[in-house]
Amino acid sequence: MDIICAWYVLPLAFILDLVLGDPPLWPHPVRWMGKAIERFEFFFRLLPIRPLYGGGLMAILLIGVTWGLTIFFLFCAHSVSPWLKTIFEIIILYYCISARSLKSAAMDVLKSLEAGRLDAAKDKVTMIVGRDTHRLGKNGVARAVVETVAENLVDGVISPLFFALIGGAPLAIAYKMINTLDSMIGYKSDTYFYFGKIAARIDDVANFIPARLSVFIIAVAARVVGAKSLHALKVAFFEGAKHLSPNAGYPEAAFAGALGVKLNGPNYYHGQLVDKPYIGIHLKSVQFNHIRHACNLMMASSIVWLAAIMVINFFWHG
Repeated sequence: MDIICAWYVLPLAFILDLVLGDPPLWPHPVRWMGKAIERFEFFFRLLPIRPLYGGGLMAILLIGVTWGLTIFFLFCAHSVSPWLKTIFEIIILYYCISARSLKSAAMDVLKSLEAGRLDAAKDKVTMIVGRDTHRLGKNGVARAVVETVAENLVDGVISPLFFALIGGAPLAIAYKMINTLDSMIGYKSDTYFYFGKIAARIDDVANFIPARLSVFIIAVAARVVGAKSLHALKVAFFEGAKHLSPNAGYPEAAFAGALGVKLNGPNYYHGQLVDKPYIGIHLKSVQFNHIRHACNLMMASSIVWLAAIMVINFFWHG
């Protein structure tokens, strides 16, 4: 099985994302994944095994089935026409990328903040972050948005393209299942502490290399948009490991250094205060105008990474 059948597959998928984003009424594989997780969770919780193993078995099965079905689907398309397979590859990879939808969600929050509608901004930011938002002020909302833009640069662009490079559309969509499992059952709550633990660890492993690669991508992109390139590297190198997540701290620290702002810190989750350390403690607090700068940095990083992937793909796969 070839990995990426043509050099133009990834750029066209990326352009589709920039043009179309994620129309809410369109069918989307991630929404199908979410429904599958909900239905399979009920079944796997009934198995006479420990929740840790039941959740892990479910995660491995769903990831494997997603990967296998995509290979079979593309094989069938190729048997009809190689061009049909290429078209479906582009569409699948388009669904794996979420740069435009991430920027749109962040900018919607910014518009509410600029209009002085803090409650509306809180409602919108609740859709893209996992923390409690009702206690947040303007700066807290802005910090939450900048953090999620940084973290989701990896989840929504860098990791999908990374796995597309090494395993084509099947591995990229399998990664989206990994990421969806983590977002739905990878919480340290009473309900999912054991059941979602293996899914969360799989996500940690999958993002380990992309999260660290993101530091260099962000530093290059910072140079492009006029942010602090060397400072991004410095803060990421010295403070990227301070985050409770083994991966999220690296892109967040790079964004903190590039934008010159303080990120992370204590937050409430499900009513409980989680005392997380600050990243960039010596830097200034996030203001809501930093949301626009974060979006520009995220988009520039996405384009830089796409260009790097194309170069690597050319020399690796010819």
